[in-house]
Amino acid sequence: MSDESQSLSDKVRAWWDTQIIDIHPGKIGVRGYPIQELIGRVSFPDMIWLMIRGELPSRAQSDLLEAALVASVDHGPHAPSISIARMAITCGIDLNNAMASAINVLGDTHGGPGQQCMELYEEIRAAGGDDLTATTDRVLADYIARNGKIIPGFGHRFHPVDPRVEPLFSLVGKAASEGAVSGVYARIGREVQAALLRRTGKPIPMNIDGITALIFCELGFAPPMGRGLFILSRSVGILAHAWEQAQRGERIKGPMPKEIPYTYSGPAQRALDPDR
Repeated sequence: MSDESQSLSDKVRAWWDTQIIDIHPGKIGVRGYPIQELIGRVSFPDMIWLMIRGELPSRAQSDLLEAALVASVDHGPHAPSISIARMAITCGIDLNNAMASAINVLGDTHGGPGQQCMELYEEIRAAGGDDLTATTDRVLADYIARNGKIIPGFGHRFHPVDPRVEPLFSLVGKAASEGAVSGVYARIGREVQAALLRRTGKPIPMNIDGITALIFCELGFAPPMGRGLFILSRSVGILAHAWEQAQRGERIKGPMPKEIPYTYSGPAQRALDPDR
């Protein structure tokens, strides 16, 4: 092979360079581990961690990641992503299309607050200072000035108190006591909640996005991965609802029953100019 051909071959081989997986006929290696050694010996959260981080997690890290993923799988058919999956499946498309339709709406507003909350926590930590209360108040004031009064990860339109938060907080505390996580972000999360009470004079409790955000921060994930992990979790609920809807044989199901009309707010009925 000529030097020029060798150079081109090397460029082609390097085009999709990856440290994640190595596949050859009869051989599959994931981050260096033969797949046959992983099957039956590592959990799905372990595999997620290995794929993303390159190493296997400790048992405590895996358990905490799993708990966060379990807590976020579903929030009812009224959640936009779930209702979209259900409506989409009645249009005659397949499960993968319905799931993709749902996942595609998990943007900054519906699906993004966990990532945004992680960014807030990271901003507070990076600000440093010996007085966490003063630091949190200062960073929160700056955040509100830039982004408005809605703080991602806090408050809920449906739950006065999100029932998923305290069980997850308990698990974070357990992991911190075992040295699996630092507990720093748990303190920051509690402090943000206290700061919101000081600012508004009323409780604005942490929601599922706020607690999973601090878990993902404690586990060392970058904020953009917070949204990716949430989507992995919510995909389970999307799949379940799409499949349930598919079993019902309903066709072209819209967002509300036909007996409930929508509101028309346009011009009253009018005639077209006959000379037009």
